[in-house]
Amino acid sequence: MPKLNPYLNFDGQAEEAFTFYKSVFGGDFVGGVMKMGNAPGTEHLSDNDKNRVMHIALPIGKDLLMASDIVPSMGQTLDQGNGNYISVFPESREEADRIFNALSVGGHIEMPMEDQFWGDYFGSFIDRYGVCWMINYSKDAGYES
Repeated sequence: MPKLNPYLNFDGQAEEAFTFYKSVFGGDFVGGVMKMGNAPGTEHLSDNDKNRVMHIALPIGKDLLMASDIVPSMGQTLDQGNGNYISVFPESREEADRIFNALSVGGHIEMPMEDQFWGDYFGSFIDRYGVCWMINYSKDAGYES
């Protein structure tokens, strides 16, 4: 069965955002932070573009959250939208609250963490970097409460 990992794009904020996500989830970046200026053929890029992130990956459980920055001088643009959410399934209500409260600081809460009609403890928000998140604790997911 294939494995899926979310991949995010930022406009010069990938490293800042992932440092923030690392403060919430812990762990270390897989392979460090790869910058655009380290790639062959990027000598013509401005210093700003050379310092943008080419690739960054943070393990979260058995999955990877990955990202890069766009490079405006290469004609790339970023259109933030609500077409994608990262859905996190914590192992407890307390962990759900911790993640929700930490990641939503400076963002916009769409639905606060509450017990939902379908039986789960759920909330959603857009973080301060424009990334959409859903936090969903399910007591029936096989985790201990």
